[in-house]
Amino acid sequence: MKVQFLLILVFLFIGGNLTAQKGIEKNLQTMLAQPEFKNAQVGLQIMNVNSGDVLYGMNSDKLMIPASVLKLVTSAAALEILGADYRFETRLGYTGVIRNGILTGDLVVIGGGDPALGSEYFPNHYFAPHFLDSWAKNIREAGIRKIEGRLILDTSLYGSERIPPTWIWEDMGNYYGAGSGAISLYDNITRITFKSPTASGMPTTILSVSPKLKELQWTNNVLSSDISRDLAYVFGSPIDNHRIIRGTIPKNRRMYTIKASNPHPEYLLAEELLKHLASSGIFVSGDVSIEKTNPQNFTQITALESPSLAEIVKILNKESVNLFAEHLVKQIAAELTGIGDREAGLNIISEFWKDKGLDINQLFMEDGSGLSHFNAVSPENIVKVLRYMIKQSPHSKDFFNSLPSAGEGTLLYFNNSFFSENSLKVKSGSMTRVRCYSGYLQLNSGNWVAFSIMVNHFSGSHVKIIREIESLLHELKESY
Repeated sequence: MKVQFLLILVFLFIGGNLTAQKGIEKNLQTMLAQPEFKNAQVGLQIMNVNSGDVLYGMNSDKLMIPASVLKLVTSAAALEILGADYRFETRLGYTGVIRNGILTGDLVVIGGGDPALGSEYFPNHYFAPHFLDSWAKNIREAGIRKIEGRLILDTSLYGSERIPPTWIWEDMGNYYGAGSGAISLYDNITRITFKSPTASGMPTTILSVSPKLKELQWTNNVLSSDISRDLAYVFGSPIDNHRIIRGTIPKNRRMYTIKASNPHPEYLLAEELLKHLASSGIFVSGDVSIEKTNPQNFTQITALESPSLAEIVKILNKESVNLFAEHLVKQIAAELTGIGDREAGLNIISEFWKDKGLDINQLFMEDGSGLSHFNAVSPENIVKVLRYMIKQSPHSKDFFNSLPSAGEGTLLYFNNSFFSENSLKVKSGSMTRVRCYSGYLQLNSGNWVAFSIMVNHFSGSHVKIIREIESLLHELKESY
């Protein structure tokens, strides 16, 4: 009797799983039958986190454009290679000698690749007090009242490439296309505030640019519009100081602000530091120069550490900050090879995941953030990363907590009542005709699954596909 009872339980379990699988497939096919998705490419895998059993798969080994879902691969590798407690370091010091309050030599800032230096995401870390006020105080405490020399910015930790070569023209001038260097500042963002007329289709006026970058010249072709959202785009290359702003902003706005990328954060840091020094009665007689410092001639005054990597990764994944991801790629290379090179960093990340069992033929990385349309990865590989981070990583808690829950971050428009108590932890990814979701879902049975859903080349609105995928995940949660 006991054997018969166990067999009945097994058949019930298998039957339940088969019913759930059929339910998932039915819902998915219903979605794909709609005109917007008829010609789309869809990849999907759902895996039981504990057992490793695949509950459902569809084109799971096919290469898809992941958009920001690629940040899972980058951030997980960074936690594993650098460690959750890793901190970037920006060093302040000088060359030469100090006599009677006068430094005969150069004031030097050595960039350590901190992606969060002065970031609005970490106000308590950098602005309580302002880190530049602290630097001015440190310089005075070192006995320096006047600098008869230059302000040197050493950005040699990273290579000269700021923007990955496969980023598109439409992206690189905008805030989410900010380039990475050994010195970044204020998220490498500048804000442009407009005034728009009451009628649509009319020219707008730029009221202010903050922070103001004297290197950049702006051409404003933005028009007013009946559409009540930002459709203005900034165009300009990282090696060009001319920016053209095109598109529209809502009409009848006294002040309307958009964000653009700052291609010269190191020069902005120099300007800001000189202002703070002058306010403290410390003056630099020479020019600003970007060059490598001989470490044998360098005397350190202070070093500013970043928030921990775990804290940075939490912002990276919840808010999908491309700049942070690109820094992590270069910092991995800097720590392992001595120079922060994008290609070297990506190779290290790929080899790391190859050693963990990923099929390297299902992972092509051109950047760390997913902004490049040339990135390609399979849902199967994403799910392997997700399961590894939960089952084998010592940093599983930090990684899990870095993912947004329904109703927050990039999952703001997901219904929290469907996925209460953090039962959904997901990284989203989107770009034109691409929408992807990958992460963890706790089923009603209590089991957790890792999943990756990637939809490429669909037509129609992103709002509709968000609702469709939300419904699919809700049905999955209810079915098991």
